[in-house]
Amino acid sequence: MASQHPIAEASAKYPKPAERTFQYGTAGFRMKASLLDSVVYRVGLLAALRSRKLNGQIIGVMITASHNPPDDNGVKLVDPMGEMLEGSWETYATILANAPSDQKLVEAYDKLTSDLKINSEIKARVVFARDTRASGPRLVSALLASLEATSTENTDYKLLTTPQLHYITRCLNTKGTPYDYGIPTEQGYYEKMATSFKAAIGGRKIQGPVTVDCANGVGGPKLRELIKYLPSSSEGGIDIKVVNDDVVKPERLNHQCGADFVKTNQRAPPSSHSTPLSRCASLDGDADRIMYYFTDSDSSFHLLDGDRIATLAALFIGDMARNAGLGEKLKVGVVQTAYANGASTSYITQDLKLPVVCTPTGVKHLHHAATKFDVGVYFEANGHGTVVFSDLALKRINKYEPKSPAQSSALDTLRALTALINQTVGDALSDLLLVEVILAHKSWGPKEWDLTYTDLPNRLGRVEVADRNIFKTTDAERKLESPPGAQAQIDALVGKYKNGRSFARASGTEDAVRVYAEAATKGEADDLATKVADVVKRAGI
Repeated sequence: MASQHPIAEASAKYPKPAERTFQYGTAGFRMKASLLDSVVYRVGLLAALRSRKLNGQIIGVMITASHNPPDDNGVKLVDPMGEMLEGSWETYATILANAPSDQKLVEAYDKLTSDLKINSEIKARVVFARDTRASGPRLVSALLASLEATSTENTDYKLLTTPQLHYITRCLNTKGTPYDYGIPTEQGYYEKMATSFKAAIGGRKIQGPVTVDCANGVGGPKLRELIKYLPSSSEGGIDIKVVNDDVVKPERLNHQCGADFVKTNQRAPPSSHSTPLSRCASLDGDADRIMYYFTDSDSSFHLLDGDRIATLAALFIGDMARNAGLGEKLKVGVVQTAYANGASTSYITQDLKLPVVCTPTGVKHLHHAATKFDVGVYFEANGHGTVVFSDLALKRINKYEPKSPAQSSALDTLRALTALINQTVGDALSDLLLVEVILAHKSWGPKEWDLTYTDLPNRLGRVEVADRNIFKTTDAERKLESPPGAQAQIDALVGKYKNGRSFARASGTEDAVRVYAEAATKGEADDLATKVADVVKRAGI
C-alpha cells in the first residue's frame, strides 16, 4: 500500500499546506518559514533523484533566505560543480512541492524516476548546510527525513555561508581529478582564500582597515574565522573590522543592516560608525552578496555596488592579462542585468573597450552567459557576482612562459586571482578580498575607485501586489509583456526625463514587483520611480 511506502510514511509528518502553490524561482523556494516543512522534505527527494541521475555525484542543499526577514527561510539545490540547479530540474522541484497528498507525492516521485530513466540502485549522496535563522534546525529535520526515506548518504555541514556550501560541493565532486578545486572542508576554504590572497597581494600595502557589516547573519562568524587565516596589516596583510555580527538574536538578521538595506536605502547602516573616506562593505544574510560604500569629507554617501565591483574586476583582470602578455589570448567580457547603471555599461564598452551582455536577473542566467567568455565577469547591481575562467583560459594562464620579470609578476597575480575568486557562485568573502587586492595594486582608496565613472542617479523601489505572476517580461526583463498596456505607459513616462530609463519586474522571491528608474538628476530618478510604481500598482489590482 502507498501509505506504507517509506516516502509517503515520512511525508505524513510534513503535510503540504492546502491552497498553497509553490514555485522554484531564482533563489529556489523562499517564503515564510512556517510554510516550508513540506517543501524542504520534497526538495530532499529531488536531491536524491538528481544525485542518482548523475551517477551518484554529490548534490548540495542549502537552507537559507539570504536578505529576507528573519521569519522567512528558503531552500535551494547546488549541482555537482557548485553551480545552480540545472534549469529543467526546477520544473521537477515545482511538481514535487505541489503534489497534493502523500500518495500523489509518491506517484510523482516514481513518475520522475521512470521518465528520467533514473537507476534507483545507484547510491545517492547529498551534503547540506543552513544559515543562522531560528527555523533552520526544524527544516533540517524535514530534509533528513526525506534523505533517510530515499536511503541517501548525507553529510550535515551545519552553519555555512551559501558560497561555502557551493565550494565544498565542487571540491567533493572534483577530488582526485585534474579539476580538483580544493580541500572539501570549511577549513580548506579558509586556507585556499588566505594562501591565494597572500600571493595576489604580492607585498603591496593596503591603505587602512575595511569595516564589514555582516547583516547579523552567518557571514559574521565565518568572516571572523577567515580573519584568523589572513595576515594582519602589520604582517603585510589586511585589517578587517567586523560589525553587525550578532547571530545570538535571530530577529536582528538583516534588520537595518546588510547589503540589501544599503542598496535600497542608499545610506550606511546606522550601526556603521565609519570615518570619512574609510572603506566600508556590507554582506547579505548568507554572505553571497557584497556592497562597498564610503562617505566623503562633507558626509555625502557614495555606493560602490555590484556594477562598480564588476568594472573594477574587469579593468584589473584586463590589465593583468595584457601585462602578462596574454592580452590577445584571453577574451574578457562582462555580464550585467537590467539593474546595471547605464553609466557602468558605457564605461565598460567605451573606456575599457570590453563586450557587455545583458541577461535576465538571476545568477544562473549571468553565470551561463559568463562561461561564453575566456574570462567572464558577472555581477548583479545588488552585489551578487563573481568571475569565471574557462578551462582554456586556466590552461593558458598556468602554462604561459613569461618573457620578462614584469610579465612574470603579472602572471603570478593572475594565477593567484584564479584561486582567490570563488568561481562556483557569488561569494561576499572572496569578493571582499578580490576588491582589497585590486585597490592595493592600484594604490586607490574608495574615492579614486568612485571617480572611474559617474553613476546616473537611480532609485530601486518595491511594490506589493496580489499576484506577481501577472507581470511577464521580455528583452532580458527590460520590458513588460503583460499586463497589457503597462509597458506603453512606462515608455511614455521615461520619454519625459533626460537620460531616463525604467523597468518593472516581478520579484523572484516574494509577491512584489521591483521598480528601477534612473535619470539625469536624483529628483528626476525618484519622480520617475514613483510614477512607474503607480503604473504597477494600478496594473496589479
